[in-house]
Amino acid sequence: MQDILVIGGGINGAGIARDATGRGLKVTLCEQSDLASGTSSASTKLIHGGLRYLEHGDLMLVREALREREVLLRMAPHIIWPLRFVLPHSPGMRPAWMLRIGLLMYDNLGGRKKLPASGRIDLRRHAAGRPLAPELVTAFEYSDCWADDSRLVVLNAVDAAERGATILTRTKVVAATRHDDHWLVETRDAAGATRTIEARAIVNAGGPWVDAVGASVGVADQTRPVRLVKGSHLVTRRLFEGEQAYIFQGPDSRIVFAIPYERDFTLVGTTEVQHAAMKERPTVSADEQDYLLEFASHYMAKPLSAQDIVSTYAGVRPLLDEAGKKSSEVSREYVLDLDKSGAPMLTVYGGKLTTYRTLSRKSVSKLQAALGGSRRPWTANSYLPGGDIENADFDRFEDEARRRYAWLDEILLNRLLRAYGTRIEKVLGPAQRASDLGRDFGAGLHEAEVEYLLRHEFAATTDDILWRRSKLGLRLDTAKVRSLDRWLGGDANAASM
Repeated sequence: MQDILVIGGGINGAGIARDATGRGLKVTLCEQSDLASGTSSASTKLIHGGLRYLEHGDLMLVREALREREVLLRMAPHIIWPLRFVLPHSPGMRPAWMLRIGLLMYDNLGGRKKLPASGRIDLRRHAAGRPLAPELVTAFEYSDCWADDSRLVVLNAVDAAERGATILTRTKVVAATRHDDHWLVETRDAAGATRTIEARAIVNAGGPWVDAVGASVGVADQTRPVRLVKGSHLVTRRLFEGEQAYIFQGPDSRIVFAIPYERDFTLVGTTEVQHAAMKERPTVSADEQDYLLEFASHYMAKPLSAQDIVSTYAGVRPLLDEAGKKSSEVSREYVLDLDKSGAPMLTVYGGKLTTYRTLSRKSVSKLQAALGGSRRPWTANSYLPGGDIENADFDRFEDEARRRYAWLDEILLNRLLRAYGTRIEKVLGPAQRASDLGRDFGAGLHEAEVEYLLRHEFAATTDDILWRRSKLGLRLDTAKVRSLDRWLGGDANAASM
């Protein structure tokens, strides 16, 4: 019998599975698709306090998130790193004094230690002003962090599995029977095979599918009302030089980010549009695309157009509904409901990427109280796989790797180090030259890396590899994608076609 069955392989489900397994609990996680295939791979990819949440009075949420920034930065310095944000002051928007006070609060609310403080800059003299409209003369800058969101999920699941958890992807929960002290849960995998899992407790970490998960286990009438909010993003050609990101204010009181992305691109987002249901995969509407292009163009020296767009994606945030509030005003606070009218069931509502670890810690502590157990929380001083980099100093780690792997293309080496950290040794194996890595499917994706992903990171399909374990889908044309797809299907000659 399992202690906990986690339903949902997004960031919250993977984080809970990891935390619980590390406390000695027997855990199985079921995900109906691939890990991070929903909201958790469609975020704005930031580890941040949420500057605009200060306006809505969410001080506790902002404080928790700001504290977590540096915890996560130390846990996974390969997939999370500091990013400097430039906030231009635009006449008619929030006044400069308000921005400065907000940033001072932001600097001090979470006990900032590693990241530099905020400040004011003259856009007429500062390099960050070059890509901006000439009428913008003043800006403020502050620090947050960027994260590879889907890899954050995968690495939590990998660590959970290495500690003893069972991770079942492409496995859907179809029915459940609740008893006083256990659940009997029926699952079905992609091949149609069914199995029954016996567990002392269930976690509903279904995210935007929280209602569907509740229905599948027979407790649909006990779930809270959830507002589904779609956030859409544009990936454009690179719009500016430098490593800084921009945060733009809009006349509708919303903000939009423009963030350096995957070396050659810029990420622009996000929108907040109410989404009816999760029956179909969310997509970026024409209105949202126009909104983001117009919003960013107001600040850029060269206006954006549809021709700048390389790719788009959209995700759905499940927020606890607050009647009468706009989607942008609904709190991002998470809620953990523990139902003990029989075998325990914990339902997770809301949450954000930055606070997943604290959400997971509190979730497992609640379950421990219901199930019994005394193992203390442990993740605050842990590392995610590949993150055990000395002093979390990625630059020094990369310099040492350049000397060790001098035979490897520098751009490829940087990508591998950013994806796998210290586990690059497992990816490259005994290779001494590029040809030892096997076939190159394009953009530096070699057979050795693909095989590592299949063996160790639960990847199974082309999309898993090109969009969630990496973002190489931005770089491969249709012919190369099909070649990889055929190779995964067993065609030994596909990669050379």
